[in-house]
Amino acid sequence: MLLILVISAFAVRAQGRRTGKPGQAFEVQITPYKTTMKADGRDTVLIAVKIIDNEGNTVNNANNLVSFTAVGKGKIIRISSADGQTLKAPVNGQWQLPAYHGECEVILQTTTARGAIRFEAKSDSLWTGSTDIEAVWPGTAHPVTRVNYIPQKVKGKILGADISFLPELEDKGIRFSDNGIPKDAIQILKEHGFNYIRLRIFNDPAATAGYAPGKGFCDLEHTKAMAKRIKAAGLKLLLDFHYSDTWADPGKQFKPADWSGEDFNSLKQSVYDFTLKVMRQLKDQGTAPDMVQVGNEINHGMLWPDGNINNLDSLSQLIYAGIKGVKAINAHTPIMLHIALGGQNTESRFFLDAMAARKVPFDVIGLSYYPKWHGTLADLKNNMADLASRYPQQVMVAEYTLLKREVNDIAFTVPGGKGLGTFIWEPLSTWEQFFDADGKTNKLINVYLDIAGKYGIQ
Repeated sequence: MLLILVISAFAVRAQGRRTGKPGQAFEVQITPYKTTMKADGRDTVLIAVKIIDNEGNTVNNANNLVSFTAVGKGKIIRISSADGQTLKAPVNGQWQLPAYHGECEVILQTTTARGAIRFEAKSDSLWTGSTDIEAVWPGTAHPVTRVNYIPQKVKGKILGADISFLPELEDKGIRFSDNGIPKDAIQILKEHGFNYIRLRIFNDPAATAGYAPGKGFCDLEHTKAMAKRIKAAGLKLLLDFHYSDTWADPGKQFKPADWSGEDFNSLKQSVYDFTLKVMRQLKDQGTAPDMVQVGNEINHGMLWPDGNINNLDSLSQLIYAGIKGVKAINAHTPIMLHIALGGQNTESRFFLDAMAARKVPFDVIGLSYYPKWHGTLADLKNNMADLASRYPQQVMVAEYTLLKREVNDIAFTVPGGKGLGTFIWEPLSTWEQFFDADGKTNKLINVYLDIAGKYGIQ
């Protein structure tokens, strides 16, 4: 058996952080390029380190001294920078090196023990880059079914947007317009080339610890109302089950409060029942989803601890329970598995191989791609091409926001015609948004008319 290390990356605020300005050092960015590792005492991972400004750009004239630590069942074995400086051992007990021209790289090595590793890269007055690592034992795969599933092909190309924030924005009084003409935001997106909308759904977001305490945005009733608007506009719907009362992603997959304390068989039944209920009510009002995500960014699992990546058989059974809930309402609804690994080919393959070994039946591989965490455009392109060649499923970018033209060019030109397209994340109000704070469209939305025309989106 092999132990596998799973890594997620994020940044935390350093003490005394100065106010960021374009071109000024603001954050130590961490990008792990191999996020699954064998705990055999030999396997290594490259972590790229950059000094970036508040807009995410590398500060090429930065030479900040960065301190590195690795705590737990792994160790730093080398740090190097582009000017040729290399450390193969700590100096006075510390791993420190200037980030020459704003960049350096670190090599971590596993031990032979299971366990956690905490990696950090710190520099005075900047945000700290951090990476969490967990040791996982894949175990022997036990298939969830005996059926040899042949993934169905999703017809057409997808130019989609996740606009789950829309009801909240409208609740705050924001009204949308294009060229001075008031319109529904959904209609504006359609007129600029979009043909699909993605909605997230939580179990009980109105709960005290939920996503929208007391208001319940992104619950079933809000989702049903949004689904009616989407279908009335002539667009298709991707439904994204988080299976949580709040945000689910690689760093957190909190079980819904109503399901806490359930044994594993009861938990599987709850996943099935909830999925079935949502799908039935959407179908009954004439707004059945055109595609469904069973879980959100689930490369570290879902419904922790039962469905943690440590427990691959349990994870696959929970995913399968959700799939069965979808298929009980419509056997032909395509299923997406969504992993947050745009440029991380090794971990993508680890996860997908594990699902294939357990015969989890699904149709589309969805990737998140945010350059800060998921590597370069070349990494994304290479990963999508490799996955398309290895697996029978189609591939697409299920979340992104930056590098709009470039990401779409990659997603629509995957070899073999297996690239479905993209879903931009929350363009109404987040990061490089299409609308100003008062709901007026800006020039970014016109990028999508060009993309739609280039790739024949209908």
